Formats: sequence, C-alpha cells, structure tokens
Amino acid sequence: MSPSKPIHTGARIAHTRKIRHLTQRELASRANVSYSTVTKVEQGILPVSPSVLGALARALSVSVTDLSGQPYIDELRRDQLDALINPIREALDAYDLRQDSGVPPRPESELSAHAEALCAMVRAGNIKKAAAELPGLIYEATAVAHTGSDSRSWARLASTYRAAYDVTTKLGYHDLCTVALDRMEWASERASDPVLGGMRQYFRALAYLRASNYERGRRLIDLGMLRLDQADSGRELDVVRGQLHLGAAVLAGRKKDRESAEGHLQEAERIALRTGPAEKDHWLSFGPTNVGVHRVSVLAELDLYPEAVRSAEEIAIPDRWPPSRLAHHHAEVARAQMWTGHTKAAFKNLQSAREIAPQQTRYHSTVRETYRGLESSKRSMPQAFSAFGTWLGM
Repeated sequence: MSPSKPIHTGARIAHTRKIRHLTQRELASRANVSYSTVTKVEQGILPVSPSVLGALARALSVSVTDLSGQPYIDELRRDQLDALINPIREALDAYDLRQDSGVPPRPESELSAHAEALCAMVRAGNIKKAAAELPGLIYEATAVAHTGSDSRSWARLASTYRAAYDVTTKLGYHDLCTVALDRMEWASERASDPVLGGMRQYFRALAYLRASNYERGRRLIDLGMLRLDQADSGRELDVVRGQLHLGAAVLAGRKKDRESAEGHLQEAERIALRTGPAEKDHWLSFGPTNVGVHRVSVLAELDLYPEAVRSAEEIAIPDRWPPSRLAHHHAEVARAQMWTGHTKAAFKNLQSAREIAPQQTRYHSTVRETYRGLESSKRSMPQAFSAFGTWLGM
C-alpha cells in the first residue's frame, strides 16, 4: 500500500495516526472512541460511522475528507468530471467583476428559466450536465446583477451560487462549496433577502455537520432562524424555517442528543403539515415526506439502527419525489440495514440509489463506507456485488 494513497478510510486513519506518533489506544482515548472500534476500523473489518469518523478526525487534527479520501479523483477523471471543477472555481472567483466578454447576457426571463432548470438538473441527479452549464450561467447572472438595479437579479445570482454549492458538495469538493456559500451570502445581502440569507446558514450548518463541528453547526442554525425573523410571513418562510429545523435535528442526532433532535423533528413536522409537499420551493424538497426521511437519518445518527429501519418501512415515498433526495435516503437506509445485519437488503438499497441517481451515488461517502462494511458478507451476496464495487472504483 502506498503511504500517499491508502486504499480505504481505515487505512487512511492508521496512516495518519502513525504520522502523529500515536498508538491505537492513545487515539481511542483522544477521540473518546473504544479501542476495539479503532482497531477494527483501521483493519477494514468495521465500517466507520460519520460520528466516529468525525471524532477521529478531530483527534488527529485533520479534516474528515482527509480520512474519507474525498474528492475521489480517479473516479472523477474516469467520468471526465474533474475537468468541470476548475471552470466553476474560476466563475466563483469572478464575483466582483463586471461583464468583460463582449457578449451580452441573455434576457432576464431566460436566465431565470435556466437557473431553475439547473436546480432541477441537480435534483434529478444529472450532476455532470449541471456542472458543465454552471460556469456560464454564473458569469451571465453576475454581469446582470452588476449592471442592473433590480434586487431580483442579486437573488437570482445568490440562487446560482447555491447551485454551485450543490454541485461541488455532491462531487466531494467541500472546500469549494464553502466558497460558493460565501458568494451566496454576498449576493443575498445585496438582494436584501432574509430568506436566502437564512437558507445560506442552513447550508453552512450542513458543511459543519460534514466536518463534525456540531456546536458551530447548531449556532449557524440559530443565526439562520434570526435571519428569518426579518422575512415576511408565508409559505416561503415556512419552508426554509422547517428545513432549518431538519438540519438542527440531524446535528443533534450526530451529537447523540435525542431529546433535542426529536424536538426539532416535531417542529418541522408541524410546519410541514401546514405547507404540504414543497419540493420545488427553493428546491429544498421540504414537506411531510422529507420530515419522515430525516427521521430515519436522525435515528441512524443516534445509532438506533433497528428503529431507523422500521421508520423507513413506514414512509410512503410519493411518485416523482426528487431523485437526489430519494437516492440519498436509500443510502441512509442501506447503512442502517448493514448495521442490523440485513446485508442483502442493504445492498439492494445501494443498487436502488445507483439506479435513481448514478452520478451522485458513485461519489457518496455513505455508499462507499456501507459497501465496505458489506464486504465481509461478500460470499452470500449476489454476483452483482463485485460489479458494484468495480463501478464505485473500490
């Protein structure tokens, strides 16, 4: 095994631990994780849960992505997706530059329609197409915002930066997604739109969830709620407030605070009963179904995997629910099923995630860790199991 490129998360943890001159027991003590968990994770016998991975990353003073291996460069290159990242990076860096290409931007109605279509692409799981079209749209929306005086132009630009956040997050470029969120805040302030500002804090909280900084994530949720206090009442406000509660519930679950998590879920459920399905409102997928899906995620974060599996069985997913959210849900259910020993059912859910949103699923860290955890049951798996691993690049 090359020390510069360990082959799985456990090997990366072991490699980093040795660089820090720590024993397995010392790492376990620093991270407040059991010694047996550290040894099994490093050997690849036990899949690493998000909360354990976060604790180990903090103890080793590295980022979670340093240990998970994101972004998965080899796979991105095979799919020719890596070449789409630098144009997005350059477009995000041109936020304060007026149009200089000599090509006039399209009419605002066309830009708005394209921005909506791009968000729909991401929700449909068509990440490659969205990534390819995103830089040009950012440049155009930036030019219109700078040359116009309409707050709607700045709001459109903020939403376009949000799409950049979605794309870069799904491809594993978490450092770049924070740049997109900074740009989103910059544009939303110029749009004087507290709803967009509150939504931006929600996405920032998710970024800190992935980084396992749960307390900072909670504080960002609180800031988002304060921003929403400045907004006019109505459905748009309700949807974003409800989504903030869902984000807070997952953060509390990862922190093993069941009481707080349940309180946020109940509040989100109350709001969802009022809004009904609101999947296209700011493309947050909010509504009763999303509350149920988040309940499964929270139970899994609390390590209550049997309850998570039972809760998933009670959800009736409506037709045409956003593929990106549905694929993520299948990945979460697969993780819970793996931990409860339902290995074949877990693999079936991984296959479902691939069928629904293949581009997203291939770069999903939960999918990869779950697949790694199922490898011990490889002999009892169908033939498609090995082929799935090859497709993942594992």
